[in-house]
Amino acid sequence: MEKELTKVELQLMNVLWDKEAAFVNDILEALPDPKPAYNTVSTFMRILVNKGFVDYKAMGKSHQYFPLVSREAYMDYFLSGVKNTFFRGSFQSMLSFFAKKENLSKKQMDELIALLNENKR
Repeated sequence: MEKELTKVELQLMNVLWDKEAAFVNDILEALPDPKPAYNTVSTFMRILVNKGFVDYKAMGKSHQYFPLVSREAYMDYFLSGVKNTFFRGSFQSMLSFFAKKENLSKKQMDELIALLNENKR
């Protein structure tokens, strides 16, 4: 995967990841107001197909779209890019930044430490 999603593409992918498969009308229904035009969503779905994020099954004149890339796989790709771009590849620096920025409570910090210790094993 070498392409990042635009804000609109990510919004459409989130709908597909939640629904697992959907027609353009299903996607439109799940989007917040003001809703884009049907043709706009249809165009973006074709772009996502061309980028390799989505495929479809033809059902009569309609297409049922489904994701080819999982949410987790895209998050891994995207966050690796953030880590490499902004934190010089250091997970520790990235984690420290977000821990400070989010102003975590002691309980949240303890849970995070426990999770990190669990992953050490």
